[in-house]
Amino acid sequence: MKEKGSTVTRLDYCQYLLSSQINYTLTNFAEHTDQFSHDTINRYLAGEKITPHLVWENVKGQVEQIPSGYLVFDDTIVDKNFSFKMDLVRRQWSGDAHGVIKGVGVVTCVYVNPERDQFWIIDYRIYDPGGDGKTKLDHVHDMLENVVYHKQMLFWGILMDSWYATKDLMVIIEALKKVYYCPLKDNRQVDDSGGTQPYQRVDGLRWSDAEKQHGKVIKLKGFPRDHKVKLSRVVLSTQRTDYIVTNDFAQDSTQAVQEVCALRWKIEQFHRETKQLTGLEGCQCRLARIIRNHIGCAILAWIRLHQVAQETQQTIYQVKHGLLDDYLRQQLKSPAIRMSLA
Repeated sequence: MKEKGSTVTRLDYCQYLLSSQINYTLTNFAEHTDQFSHDTINRYLAGEKITPHLVWENVKGQVEQIPSGYLVFDDTIVDKNFSFKMDLVRRQWSGDAHGVIKGVGVVTCVYVNPERDQFWIIDYRIYDPGGDGKTKLDHVHDMLENVVYHKQMLFWGILMDSWYATKDLMVIIEALKKVYYCPLKDNRQVDDSGGTQPYQRVDGLRWSDAEKQHGKVIKLKGFPRDHKVKLSRVVLSTQRTDYIVTNDFAQDSTQAVQEVCALRWKIEQFHRETKQLTGLEGCQCRLARIIRNHIGCAILAWIRLHQVAQETQQTIYQVKHGLLDDYLRQQLKSPAIRMSLA
């Protein structure tokens, strides 16, 4: 029998997402507490309003800002491939699935401190073009301006995926006097001849030994005539070569470019950890407000796990899975179900 008059709080729900190991549904929450019924939890999530600003309020005291820091922008798909009639769900490309799936798009911004090799989630947006009319590029622009003019954070460069390597965003970054590094898609049209030859695919360019080591100056099709960028050819394996552009013309080392771009994978780490450890994809409710609040609370749970991992010098996986240590010790000492035959 559930206690009457008990009210779910944001702390209660975040604690559930932090503590639960494999099941993150409202039903599971209700079944493991004497205080809250399924309907009580559902009403809380339908009436709450978790915003990206709340994420910043929770994490800003943890972020170790330095002038040489980086902002990393990317998006992830909260998989809802088996959902029906769920708000915010739309078909979109998933890099993890290597195809188009049904899901909720979340555009994220991570701050990276390369000296500490640490990162923090500082902002996010839910991709809902039917609701707010904004593209993923619009969300990146909004978050970038928020970092510069409202959060007023220290950073030097911006890292992003090829999806965001657009003229408009590059020009905006340059106007802010910041540096960007981003890969180009293989079919991006470029010119390295100074205008004497037609544009060609970036993966069709010829490279001298010196250019392979130090990069080359090129023009991207669609940019003003005098707008140039530095291009580096980064060979990651026999089957993969990345073409990285930057407005940092002082950068003359392909190896250094590769090391900078490696920082971009911090945001992929964040996406993986939130999905595996906080139940980001675990909400089965249909209403947009509940889905938004669940995503926000999952990110808040990750912030706390990440903080504890830093304080205890563990991985975030060790922190989360370590919650089961006491249970296992107790069961080995006094099993609830004893083996009879073996």
